[in-house]
Amino acid sequence: MARWFLGIAALLGGLAVGLGAFASHGLREQLSDRALAIFETGVRYQMYHALALLLVGLWLSRAEAGRSLLTSAGIAYCIGVLFFSGSLYALSLSNIKILGAVAPLGGVAFLVGWSCLAIAAFTFK
Repeated sequence: MARWFLGIAALLGGLAVGLGAFASHGLREQLSDRALAIFETGVRYQMYHALALLLVGLWLSRAEAGRSLLTSAGIAYCIGVLFFSGSLYALSLSNIKILGAVAPLGGVAFLVGWSCLAIAAFTFK
């Protein structure tokens, strides 16, 4: 699982850089300031959690205990990026307001991931 998380983290990080550049250069004239800010929030949280997933992958590659908590954290981060950042991208590009209701599901997944990571850290041996 560690290799998967490391690979996904690299893909999510690279994609965040590309999407950020696309927003700055390709979408600036196409989107309202509000829609652009929403898109950029998605990019920012995607990058934060790509880095967190990288940490999980590195820790998991060396861990002997707490592997299930680390795996749960990594899965939660992936789900969080999909639902949180994905819904913000879709909302900003389509202006379909109901998509904003999906973002909190991703936020909950992020919180679950951070909670699992904290528990793993406090129970680390």
